[in-house]
Amino acid sequence: MAAQGSIKIIIMCVCVYLAVMNIAGFTSMAADKIKAKKKKRRISEAALLLTAGLGGSFGAFLAMNTLRHKTKHVKFVLAVPLFLIAHILLLAFLIWRFVL
Repeated sequence: MAAQGSIKIIIMCVCVYLAVMNIAGFTSMAADKIKAKKKKRRISEAALLLTAGLGGSFGAFLAMNTLRHKTKHVKFVLAVPLFLIAHILLLAFLIWRFVL
């Protein structure tokens, strides 16, 4: 019984983490887009990709496509969808392994 409770807590923490990271992924891309339009100091590409790679790939992907930001940069066009696929596969594995 205690193991099931621990798994539920871990799953909840993972969900909260992913939600926060995806919000961060979207908002960092949106902020960079605004800064680009205003010709202000930008958020580094490394920071944007790191946010996507650490779990914010869906938010970054959504921002790229809705805001049309970084869509001409090959490293973003390739890396962000690959991060997203990797995150989906990892999440599916964790659900299969610990939930089903």
